[in-house]
Amino acid sequence: MTTGGCEHLLEYKTVNGTRSFEVIYSVFVFCSTKLTREQKIKWCNCLSCGSEGPRVHACIECVHFACFPQRHIHKHYELSGHQLAIDTDHGEVLCLSCGDYTYDSEINDIARISQDQARLAVGLNRHYTPWLPDATDLTLLKIHTKRRKLDHNSTIGLRGLINLGNTCFMSCIVQALTHTPLLRDFFLSEKHVCHFNNDASQCLVCEIARLFQEFYSGAQAPLILQKLLHLIWTHARHLAGYEQQDAHEFFIAALDVLHRHCQGNPPSNGDSNHSCSCIIDQIFTGGLQSDVVCQSCNGVSTTIDPFWDISLDLGPCPYGGKSKAVDRTPSIPTSLTDCLDRFTRPEHLGSSAKIKCSGCKSYQESTKQLTMKKLPVVCSFHLKRFEHSNRLHKKISTFISFPEHLDMTPYMSSRRNNNNNNHNNGIAIINNDSNNNRYSLFAVVNHVGSLDAGHYTAYVRQHRDQWYQCDDHLITRATIEDVLRSEGYLLFYHKQILEYD
Repeated sequence: MTTGGCEHLLEYKTVNGTRSFEVIYSVFVFCSTKLTREQKIKWCNCLSCGSEGPRVHACIECVHFACFPQRHIHKHYELSGHQLAIDTDHGEVLCLSCGDYTYDSEINDIARISQDQARLAVGLNRHYTPWLPDATDLTLLKIHTKRRKLDHNSTIGLRGLINLGNTCFMSCIVQALTHTPLLRDFFLSEKHVCHFNNDASQCLVCEIARLFQEFYSGAQAPLILQKLLHLIWTHARHLAGYEQQDAHEFFIAALDVLHRHCQGNPPSNGDSNHSCSCIIDQIFTGGLQSDVVCQSCNGVSTTIDPFWDISLDLGPCPYGGKSKAVDRTPSIPTSLTDCLDRFTRPEHLGSSAKIKCSGCKSYQESTKQLTMKKLPVVCSFHLKRFEHSNRLHKKISTFISFPEHLDMTPYMSSRRNNNNNNHNNGIAIINNDSNNNRYSLFAVVNHVGSLDAGHYTAYVRQHRDQWYQCDDHLITRATIEDVLRSEGYLLFYHKQILEYD
């Protein structure tokens, strides 16, 4: 195959443009509609011998289809002088004058777009393409030479953080964020465009971008996060002060401020719009489906709400078994899957919480079930270890086991068994493609000590199988066994297979 650029192809593009390639790829190679599939079946046969393939080629300059094995496409070139043709099976461009297939980046992009549209039309993910640096990326890489591929044993990206006085809650979240793969790639490629034109010093996203540069600069001295702390105090005033704060609350507040600053809107009120395409929503936002089922007519009311994390109860469950009528013994979860099973289990709302059914036109008892309609790239789980009530404030130190790899398929809305909602007019939908719902653990935040005198640390995954414990300014090697034995408070899982919309 010719990869240096075929002069005949370049000449054709200069004179005629690329419209012919766009039409042939979308209609006769990668068909995305029923009509184009019918057109391909009808026309993509060799006009000389009637062969349906393999390797039928479409002439770029006229409506002519001819096969390669019998050299009928070559015969067409000899008679017409038309030099370029496209393989209707694979989309490769053949230059008959050169006698070889040729590669052109512009034509390749056209083919890729048509192929992605065809795959999406039949429910498949986009075809994977590796990242290739453009001219801007190459310029940046030459300027910042330390951003080359890291050695497997490299500690670049690991920086301790100085405790400014009860700021371990912030340090552990910063460690988790700076080791979030897609967030790291976004900031290290300098994709952020600041919306605070008048005063960029107020932009939290700019500060996080600066921290990523510091983390991956190769320096090893601990960092001081006084500016980050000041920005959080400024834009999330409920966290201002020198007392110990909750790491989960800081995590949500940080995402909220980052989300707003990505949009260019300072967080002046408590409203939060999650439906945008900023990097925070692309990575952390999922969709939680709530199905409320009327116990009288089996009518279903469905709502879908965005979420950044999932908070899971650890206390006794009122009903321990799957059948409330059989088992009413309290149940305490011992694993992350137990917590997720409980979270997605149908719940009877009782007579004190009747809803007005749109079908019955009256107030009826109902059941409610939560499931995952859309999974985020990063699934963040909050184990509710801190219990606050009028009489009691305590920490739940129950060991909750969690896996290194997690399959979220059982908790998807498409896997919801309608029988669990006590109605039989629906059919359970099974999603066989569970690979897209698999996650890998990459960070864990732990709280050690009591509610009044506690301390936050974090485990982060630096490479595929290398873990480190981050305890403020101290960074030490850890094993996956250390991580899985820890008393998890916040668990961060990254999707193994990414889907691009």
